[in-house]
Amino acid sequence: MALIDIHNLTFEYPGSLSPIFKDLDLQLDTDWKLGFIGRNGYGKTTFLKLLMNKYPYKGTIIRPFPMAYFPFHIDDYDIMTLDLLEILQPNFELWRLQREMNLLEVEEETLYRRFSILSGGEQTKILLALLFAEEERFLLIDEPTNHLDTHGREVVAKYLDDKKGFILISHDREFINSIVDHILTIEKSKIVLQKGTYDTWEQNKNLEDQYELEQNQKLRKEMRRLKQSAREKAIWSHKVENTKIGSGPVDRGYIGHKSAKMMKGSKNINKRYEKAIEEKEKLLKNIETIDKLQMNILDHHIKEYINAEDFAISYGDGNIFSPIQFNVQKGDCIVFSGDNGSGKSSIINAILGEDIPCQGRLEIAKDIIISYVPQRFHSINGNINEFIREEGLDKTKFLMVLRKLGFSREQFEVPIENFSMGQKKKIFLSKSICEEAHLFVWDEPLNYIDVISRIQIENMILEYSPTMILVEHDRRFIDRVATDIVKLSGEI
Repeated sequence: MALIDIHNLTFEYPGSLSPIFKDLDLQLDTDWKLGFIGRNGYGKTTFLKLLMNKYPYKGTIIRPFPMAYFPFHIDDYDIMTLDLLEILQPNFELWRLQREMNLLEVEEETLYRRFSILSGGEQTKILLALLFAEEERFLLIDEPTNHLDTHGREVVAKYLDDKKGFILISHDREFINSIVDHILTIEKSKIVLQKGTYDTWEQNKNLEDQYELEQNQKLRKEMRRLKQSAREKAIWSHKVENTKIGSGPVDRGYIGHKSAKMMKGSKNINKRYEKAIEEKEKLLKNIETIDKLQMNILDHHIKEYINAEDFAISYGDGNIFSPIQFNVQKGDCIVFSGDNGSGKSSIINAILGEDIPCQGRLEIAKDIIISYVPQRFHSINGNINEFIREEGLDKTKFLMVLRKLGFSREQFEVPIENFSMGQKKKIFLSKSICEEAHLFVWDEPLNYIDVISRIQIENMILEYSPTMILVEHDRRFIDRVATDIVKLSGEI
C-alpha cells in the first residue's frame, strides 16, 4: 500500500473570484478503485491536472508513483494507430498492449489502421489499453464512457473492475457503480471521501440532507417560539414597570425588582434565539437543490409524428443495419440503441432532413418543429450573451435554465471556450429546453453531463412527457424515460 498525500492544497484560476480548492487535506490509497463525481465546473478535471503537476498550486502533493492521464493529448489523428501510440507512450512493450487490447475486445489489426477512421469506442478502448500496458503507475481516467456504446461500456466496466490503482471520473451511475470501491465527491461546500459506490454516496447524501432539512425546520419553529416569548416578556416587563407611576400606595421596589427579572428573562431568551440563528446558518450549505426544469412543448393536431417501415441506411453496396420499423407518436420517448457505427446518428440526420442514402419509407408529419441537440458540438467562442443573440433565445429563460443546471452568475461572464465540456454541453441542452418544439431530437445528450443534471433532465422528461428521439447509452436514464427502444442490427 502507498498513499498519495495531499496537504494544504490551494488553487485558483487567474482572475477567478474564489479558489477551486482551499487548504485541502486528503490521503488516497494507490490500491483503490476510486470513483470521482461532482457537478460540471466543480473542479474534477482540474484536480486530476493538479495531480499531474500541470498547474502551479500552493500546498504539497506527495506522489509515490508516476501518474498517467486519460484522455491523451493528440496532435495528429490522421496517422497509423501504432505510430500514434509510440508517440504517446514511447518504449511500450507490444505484447503487453496486445494483452490489454484482447481484454477490451479490440482486434490487433486496429493497430494498422489510421486512428482517425476508428470509431470513438475503438479509440477509447485502444487508448485505455495503452494506459494499462505499463505497470507501476497510478492512472487518472477522465470520463471514458463519452463515446462508448452500451456493449462497449459493459466491456470497459468489466475490464476496469479487474484493475486497481486509479481515479475514475464518470457520470454514468451504473458504470461507476459496477467498478469502484471508494467514492470521492466534490459537493457544494465540501469534499467527501468514503468507502463504497455511487449508490453508497447517494444514500448517505440523502440521509445527511434530510437530517439538515429536519433540523432547519425544528430551528425555525424554535426561533418563532423564542421570538414570541421574548416579545411577550418585554411587553409584560414594560407594563409592570409602568405600574410604579401613579399616586396610590405601591411598593415601587418590589415592582422594579419584578420588572427587572422579567426583562432579564427576555434578554436570556434573546441569547437563545441568537444561538439558534448561528446553528441554523450552519445548515443547508451543502444541499444540491434538484431544481425543476420546464419545457416549451408545442401541440400538433396529428398524433403520429413519424412512421418508418422497412427503413435502412445504405452506404455503398449494402445497408449498415437491418431494416427497421418504428413510429413516434405524441408523448413517446424513443431511444435508438446499437453499437458504435451502427447508424444511430445517420437515422437522426435523415429525420432532420439531411440527404442520407436510405431505403424503405420514412414519413414525417407536416410542419413538425424539431429542436436538436447534436452529439458533437461545433467550436463555440465568445460569451453567453453573444450566444443568446446569435441563437435568438429568450435571455431570461435561457439563463434561468443554466442557473438550475448548476451555473453560477459569475460564469456568465466567463468566455465559453474556458468552460468544461460538461458546461459547453449544457449550453446546447439549455437552448433546446428553451425552444418551442413539437419534437425534441437529442443525440447522446448526457455526454459530459453530471449526475445531478442527469436527474434533473430525467425528472423533466417524466413530468412533461415531451415527444423525443434519443440516442443514449446511460442504462439508468434509459430505464426511467424510454417508452420504446429501437435496437439496430448487432444488438442482442
